[in-house]
Amino acid sequence: MEDILKRLDDIQKMIESQGLYTKEVLNFTDACRYLELSQSHLYKLTSNGIIPFYKPNGKKIYFRRTELDAWLLRNRTDSQEEIDRKAADYLISKGRIKL
Repeated sequence: MEDILKRLDDIQKMIESQGLYTKEVLNFTDACRYLELSQSHLYKLTSNGIIPFYKPNGKKIYFRRTELDAWLLRNRTDSQEEIDRKAADYLISKGRIKL
């Protein structure tokens, strides 16, 4: 019986989380879950202007999901293979290595 209740709880969480991926505008609580951040950390990000958000009535905070995705994907780090390729291209362009 306990196993069934756990499975039902897992199913409920999955259904709730899928709603986050279909909504265009997220409230503060949804954004915390979507970004997997604590409420205090998300408040810090908004108060410092680090993350894009909306306050239509001056109180409640809302987020556009696509903007959160773009914010998450900023500051990409190149893989070692990409770094090596860029270094080789640079050396070739400067004439230091000839093929």
